[in-house]
Amino acid sequence: MPDQLISVTGHLCNDYILSIAEYPKLGTSCRVLDRRNYYGGGAANIAVGIAKLGGSSELIAAVGRDYPGSSYERHLKEIGVATRLFATDSQNCSTAFMVNDCDGNQITYFEWGAGELFGTAVAPALSFVHMATGDAAFNVRIAEQAEFATFDPGQDVKYYEADHLESLFASIDILICNNFEVEIMCEKLGWTESDLIAAVPTAILTKGKDGSVLHRNGDAIAIPACPVTLVDPTGAGDAYRAGLLTAYRKGFALPVCCKIGAVTSSFAVEKVGTQTNLPDWTEMEQRYAEHFGTLKKNE
Repeated sequence: MPDQLISVTGHLCNDYILSIAEYPKLGTSCRVLDRRNYYGGGAANIAVGIAKLGGSSELIAAVGRDYPGSSYERHLKEIGVATRLFATDSQNCSTAFMVNDCDGNQITYFEWGAGELFGTAVAPALSFVHMATGDAAFNVRIAEQAEFATFDPGQDVKYYEADHLESLFASIDILICNNFEVEIMCEKLGWTESDLIAAVPTAILTKGKDGSVLHRNGDAIAIPACPVTLVDPTGAGDAYRAGLLTAYRKGFALPVCCKIGAVTSSFAVEKVGTQTNLPDWTEMEQRYAEHFGTLKKNE
């Protein structure tokens, strides 16, 4: 495998994105304004984002009977994402149903499907791995063997137990999460946000339109978001991670990596779908210059 390979573990899934005017009250209904099917899954989104930016990515995921010969399989091959897959012919690929209202709020319903294979899968030893939304015990096994590991609990954070989180924090190099995930993890662990940040070498907390904060060595560095016209928030966090990880493997300083993550994320939200509008490195660099100045490895 290439020296700069980034392995990404977690979900590959089919995304169904529904648009509505506003969420209905319990027991009532509302009209669906738009419904579309897209390629998705947090790990797959990140792996594709890395490949689009010119990085080398490997997706470690579970797939179902609807994957072989599918357009998704062809899509990953065309983009250049290597795959290491656990497969079943008794279930479909994991499927996400995301409902967005006109204010940019989102509710997600997730069917694990083939993702259940992670419960018994053998975790490989990896050089550089990002653990995206996925099975908690599998991610623990991955982290304990990895040479360098980053972790993103994602929307599955509710399924992590305190012992899973403690084991992960003892093994990872970088934690990437949003303020909602921080709140849930702190509640499970009985910790404060400061305790959480202190438990890992580096923590990057994303805050949507308010940007992100890099916590390292007791310092907190605020990274602004790139102002763009929001069309669909789905996949913004995955694009951020793709940009950050690609830049890190290229040798950029962490504050610059976070800015590259912010720029990559800004592309994703401009169109509907998690992988629809991911940039290549040249496109990212041009927008970076507009918001942060000339791209340099260290700032």
